[in-house]
Amino acid sequence: MMVVTGAAGFIGSCLISKLNAENFNYIIAVDDFSNEEKNKNLEGKKIQEKVHRDDFFNWLDKNYEHVEFIFHIGARTDTTEFNKAIFDKLNVEYSQKIWKACVNYQIPLVYASSGATYGLGELGYEDNEAVIPKLKPLNPYGDSKNDFDIWALNQPKKPFFWAGLKFFNVYGPNEYHKGRMASVIFHAFNQISGSGKMKLFRSHNPEFKDGEQMRDFVYVKDVVEVIMFLMRDRKHSGIYNLGSGKARTFLDLTRNTFKAMGKKEDISFIDTPADIRDTYQYFTEAKMEKLKSAGYSKPFHTLEEGVNDYVKNYLIDKIYY
Repeated sequence: MMVVTGAAGFIGSCLISKLNAENFNYIIAVDDFSNEEKNKNLEGKKIQEKVHRDDFFNWLDKNYEHVEFIFHIGARTDTTEFNKAIFDKLNVEYSQKIWKACVNYQIPLVYASSGATYGLGELGYEDNEAVIPKLKPLNPYGDSKNDFDIWALNQPKKPFFWAGLKFFNVYGPNEYHKGRMASVIFHAFNQISGSGKMKLFRSHNPEFKDGEQMRDFVYVKDVVEVIMFLMRDRKHSGIYNLGSGKARTFLDLTRNTFKAMGKKEDISFIDTPADIRDTYQYFTEAKMEKLKSAGYSKPFHTLEEGVNDYVKNYLIDKIYY
């Protein structure tokens, strides 16, 4: 059996789809299943059992002998939430319990970290584990992910194989429920569908022109390919970046969305909301050499390829992956 936490969420549900496609059908889906819109991500997928996240550790104590792998994707991911206690409980303490269970029961583990741990990128974007304690995330979400990374690295006992993945700006199908936290492509598609126009955040940094803020956008199909590789390979434990390795501008992204929709470009700029302005990342780009040196060799979707696939094959008809 394969355990996926955050199973009803964006990346977790896409991972289950990929597992099913490769004939892994004994899936234990762990989530709180409280969001009906989110639960649609699991419709049609082959799942052995749904387990509420609060009941998971009792379930695991009884069933650990049958668990082949744990994918801990579940987390509170709202970067505009500033209640540290919420993040400590769900992103740090829950993750620590999963880690300890994997040690005790000898279960390999892949868990979700985040590119948000890099803050403003003062120390670069290289997944060098020696740098992790020095990173300065910009919000409690990033702090919680970095706190767990530091804790994991300091543990004297580790699962026989483990990997933490620093997801950068992931986009793709099954993010329909995410609201404000959905990808810019998702918001662009909806704005363009409704008004024929797209509003982007103005730059408040003199080093970047409006729309030329840059992020490492990575397609969710590439993310789940990497997770599957690590599940099969199980050789090189550690913390890895998971982005495309190539920063692109928000203008690039928006223009590609217009193009995939067959619409004429109409882009304007609005002020970045005050509540995120001071913690806004103007540039992110994952250094991907570490993953490649571990043996991962599949090419990633370019932004053009990813946006085209996402818009034409999923967003237009609200198709799930």
